[in-house]
Amino acid sequence: MARDKDSRTPPEINPYRLSPDRVKEPPTTFTGRLRYLGPGFILSASIVGSGELIATTRLGAEAGFVMFWIILVSCLVKVAVQVEFGKHAIYSGQSTMEALNSLPGPRFGKASWTIWTWLTLMVLKTMQVGGVIGGTALVLALVFPQVPVVVWCLAASVAVSIIIQHGRYAPIEKLSLTLIGLFTLLTVFCVVAVQFTPFQFSAEDILGGFGFQLPPGVVLIAIGAFGITGVGGDEILAYNYWLIEKGYAAHTGPYEATPAWIRRAKGWIRVLYLDAIAAMIVYTVTTAAFYLLGAAILYRQGLLPEGMELVNTLSRIYTQSLGDWAGALFLAGAFTVLFSTLFGALAIWTRLFADAFGQIGWFDFKETRARRNAIGWLAWIIPLVWAALFLLIRLPAIMVAIGGAITTVILLLVVFAVLHFRYRNLPEVLKPGRVYDTLFWISIVSIVMVALYGLFRVF
Repeated sequence: MARDKDSRTPPEINPYRLSPDRVKEPPTTFTGRLRYLGPGFILSASIVGSGELIATTRLGAEAGFVMFWIILVSCLVKVAVQVEFGKHAIYSGQSTMEALNSLPGPRFGKASWTIWTWLTLMVLKTMQVGGVIGGTALVLALVFPQVPVVVWCLAASVAVSIIIQHGRYAPIEKLSLTLIGLFTLLTVFCVVAVQFTPFQFSAEDILGGFGFQLPPGVVLIAIGAFGITGVGGDEILAYNYWLIEKGYAAHTGPYEATPAWIRRAKGWIRVLYLDAIAAMIVYTVTTAAFYLLGAAILYRQGLLPEGMELVNTLSRIYTQSLGDWAGALFLAGAFTVLFSTLFGALAIWTRLFADAFGQIGWFDFKETRARRNAIGWLAWIIPLVWAALFLLIRLPAIMVAIGGAITTVILLLVVFAVLHFRYRNLPEVLKPGRVYDTLFWISIVSIVMVALYGLFRVF
């Protein structure tokens, strides 16, 4: 049976090698484009646990409603940068680190300064997912208290390694869609339910969150939340891999200055737009819901989700909006969303690090067997590092916040890259209109201003 009607990339074909025999005409209808969505939702799965459940809820618990604006800004303004980075993958076929390695500036060995800068930042960013794996272990320890947290931490790392070690795209996409769909519905339901409790909030409370205030005491957690809610720097960098493995670049084909190539490129970029916007709607709704729950329930009681009591404190957004019976429901949902972040993050990190090591010259990332072997080894090494960091520090909320601040710095590197792609590399025939460029520059300016202001206030 012919496989060209399947929107998934056939596993025996290398999506990182563009070939004229893999080109495919893009869908021309809205429903046709829907069949090819997926890359953006994998990013959403990796965002939800650390961004929404931990950082966003903590910010609401610490600041109340006044910081609602930064959460929405974080979700909305970074999409144009994500899209521009994704466009580069479609028309060039370059992986993320291959694209970064082509940027101007000094080189150290075979790799650009951008590769080495990213690797340095990621050493610190490991704390973020260490906090997530710790949160997962804390959830499991509440369900099965007879088993120590350290055992659950190691068990979570082994489980996520088993899922990711083969490096296949399709299972990651399917699991991402399932998990974020379930938890999004549950969280929105809690926002509605809280309106029938003493913790209900009003339209005036929500409007109070648009005063664009940034209280000094919450700068670090606010900047951390900005970095990891919505698409963070690492999610934007990861987007290229999912677009390529879904087949967008392969279906466009190698660059040719022909009407056929231009038509295909524009068509698959339209699919990219829809994918990014659909994912943005999902994670914006979920993020806003978590923030409102944290502000309405935890802030009013002076409760902060932190330390080893992180999960117990977070559970109150369910038990006090739905009733005590919802405690078990929260634990099931919390495990789902935190574990989705673990496997989503590991799927991203294994590709990013493998690609970076390939650019340094250790192996050929575009060769299928070498790439899968590297992903397989990293799928076991990285989670053990996350687990070790949590067991050493044991402050999951703070670990996530620090990782978010590092992600904000990574966003500055991403901004440099997309400006180069947009004004140096983008083929003239794919240049966007004024409306897109306006949104693009709003995104750029917002990221730079928030990042620099936050870093100035912190340091």
